[in-house]
Amino acid sequence: MEQTTNEILTLVKKKMTEQGGYSREAYKQFVGETIEYFQEKGKLTDDDNLEFLEKTLLYLWPQVKEELTEK
Repeated sequence: MEQTTNEILTLVKKKMTEQGGYSREAYKQFVGETIEYFQEKGKLTDDDNLEFLEKTLLYLWPQVKEELTEK
């Protein structure tokens, strides 16, 4: 699950950079969209703990914000 979390986080950061969305709300939206995308591609299923995954990613917001601010 950690690898999937990292893959999602990488894609979310890429979307934020490309689309210029740097707010917490934009981050939250991108996390939701990316989780849905991974479900559509079969990388995540309903058997995965999606709620925990989303909470973990949202918890990382301060780290992501700091990373993006440094660029």
